[in-house]
Amino acid sequence: MRGKNSITYIKKRLDEEVKKRNNSDEVSQEKLDPILVAHRYKDPTVSLICALFAYGNVKQIVKFLDSLDFSLLQKSDEEIKEALKNHYYRFQKSEDVIALFIALKRLNEKSSLEAVFKGGYKNTNSVIDGINEVIKALHVEYPHATQGYNFLISKITTKTKGAGALKRWMMFLRWMVRDDNIDMGLWSGIDKCDLIIPLDTHTFNVSKKLGLLSRKTYDLQAAVELTETLKTFDESDPLKYDFALYRIGQEKIDI
Repeated sequence: MRGKNSITYIKKRLDEEVKKRNNSDEVSQEKLDPILVAHRYKDPTVSLICALFAYGNVKQIVKFLDSLDFSLLQKSDEEIKEALKNHYYRFQKSEDVIALFIALKRLNEKSSLEAVFKGGYKNTNSVIDGINEVIKALHVEYPHATQGYNFLISKITTKTKGAGALKRWMMFLRWMVRDDNIDMGLWSGIDKCDLIIPLDTHTFNVSKKLGLLSRKTYDLQAAVELTETLKTFDESDPLKYDFALYRIGQEKIDI
């Protein structure tokens, strides 16, 4: 195996992949990713919409995001409802897309995503607490409960074992907090070491194969445990490995 089982070897190869992937060519029309749309706007609210709809086929994700008029976030409820009445994506009907836009618009009229997130995060340094605060605020601003909408914005999370991995929220936070050629670093005052990896099937399977993750259940606890392992590679910035792990799985690279 030429030492491929050793943690030293795996760290070396992952560091090489991180360096290779940290360039703007990794996110393009040839290598689609939802952050491609978010990059055009460099706006947290638009970025959150891009992240929350980031499930399914990446071409369909980007096609849907390209169909959205984000200037609606500054328009009236009636204008939002009229403009989005025919917009739907997989589990989300038009009413769910409309609900998200109106809730975010109203939240921004009173505060900001960053301020609401930090309200939950600052006391415990828990990004889960911060996410919970934003989810609560969205429900307060526009009460709406359907299966599609609840899937879109996720449930309040009070445990890690058996809970959804919050992959799309964790990806959004990576975009907001980290600052390199992939991530945008639009927020400050949140420590990179507090982020949790956005665990998807690619990173989950690759991490198990490489021996970085022993947990067999795909849940938030697995994301936490993988993040802790990656902190042994880089204590201050464990999520720098996320995009590399994702591409390794997506492109079926044997390291």
